[in-house]
Amino acid sequence: MTARTSTARELALRESDGVRVVLLWHPREDAVTVSVEDARADHRFELAVERERALDAFYHPFAYAA
Repeated sequence: MTARTSTARELALRESDGVRVVLLWHPREDAVTVSVEDARADHRFELAVERERALDAFYHPFAYAA
């Protein structure tokens, strides 16, 4: 995770089959990110997303990562 995560506010969280997805708002930057942790594959990433696409990216993060 980046240093921005420590000041981030969690807007939504979901977990399923070892995959944890968190929608975060970073008030300092007024930015939104989606954080994904896949425990099965030991893989994690964070995506910066546009506000208008935040919920779509939250529900389909792998499509946005491609």
